[in-house]
Amino acid sequence: MQRWHGLDAVPPGWGHCVVTIGVFDGVHRGHAEIIARAVELARERGVPSVLLTFVPHPSEVVRPGSHPPVLTTIVRRAELVEQLGVDVFCALPFTLEFSRMPPDEFVHYALVAQLHASAVVVGENFRFGHKATGDIALLERLGQTFGFTTHGVPLLREGDTPISATYVRSCVLAGDMQAATRALGRPHRVDGVVERGDQRGRGLGFPTANLRTDPWTAVPADGVYAGRAYRLDEWGRTVPGPPLGLAAISVGTNPTFEVRQRRVEAYILDFDDDLYGDVLGVEFVDRLRGMEKFDSVEALVAQMHDDVARARALLA
Repeated sequence: MQRWHGLDAVPPGWGHCVVTIGVFDGVHRGHAEIIARAVELARERGVPSVLLTFVPHPSEVVRPGSHPPVLTTIVRRAELVEQLGVDVFCALPFTLEFSRMPPDEFVHYALVAQLHASAVVVGENFRFGHKATGDIALLERLGQTFGFTTHGVPLLREGDTPISATYVRSCVLAGDMQAATRALGRPHRVDGVVERGDQRGRGLGFPTANLRTDPWTAVPADGVYAGRAYRLDEWGRTVPGPPLGLAAISVGTNPTFEVRQRRVEAYILDFDDDLYGDVLGVEFVDRLRGMEKFDSVEALVAQMHDDVARARALLA
């Protein structure tokens, strides 16, 4: 898969393609349906499929401080859409100037003049252009003018609820990892660099990898979780192969020791190598319990042994 940063990266002599557009944060099952339709249509027409997304999140540019929790880094997003068969991943810088572009101007500039789209595939609730004034009906009319077809994909639902990045975030922030997994089609993952913490876990017999995450990362509710840890390379891409190990993951402030800083700490089962400075991806499979304050270190250690045993049994 080719990775482009902006439309200036479109190579000379670029022909027609099928384009799908969106933020695609999380690359959840609803996104996968849209992407699959674009990939299928591109193959039918014998042209490349292009996924057009935006960095940073548009809401942060239009309404600074309103950035939603991020389900996937841009690197992870590219990795996931590549698995779905996309030929080109284009991250378009989203600026205040770009946000003011009228819908018809955006279509002419991005989809026609730069990408030469023969078809555009989007979700049925797709909005675009200045103040999100463009909708799928307008896209269809513009397609008739400029010579591309428009394909709206119905929203996928979980019961009566449409699967969206907002819905997945609500599941993650509530600690409902089973619901998040159903919506995503895989466990939610938090990526970060392993940094030196208090090293208290090692003294208790449970050395943990303390993750420094990016701002706005969608971190699950405080508690203890069963999951898996993966090695990532320096760019944040998943290293091929099996997971580094099963994990019992603590999220919160560790009230037993009156720690104030909220942390993500993963105890990787049957693993004792030095990970400081390494980049890890930690998957959250299920929540084992809430965060508790224990009366003694002995009580905490006993509970940690139980957490590890439950995580091992659940993940087996």
